Amino acid sequence: MAEHGTPHFHNDSGVSTIHIGAREFMCIGAKPPFDHPHVFLDMGADSEIVCPYCSTLYKYDPALKAGDTEPAGCAWHDTPKAA
Repeated sequence: MAEHGTPHFHNDSGVSTIHIGAREFMCIGAKPPFDHPHVFLDMGADSEIVCPYCSTLYKYDPALKAGDTEPAGCAWHDTPKAA
């Protein structure tokens, strides 16, 4: 299975704003099994966007790498399960 190239972010900590290093990403709300539908968000030329499901405000920070967040730990990486 190929890894996804689109960063996925969650807000388990319940902060109002997460700074990210990507303008296109997926918001999953909380970590599974408490996640909301995984929604693709695209800021376009804007520097911020609000998730329509969980109301988390995401702000683009060009100083961060694509999968990095501030506060740290808000990136989600799916771990494939062994068959």
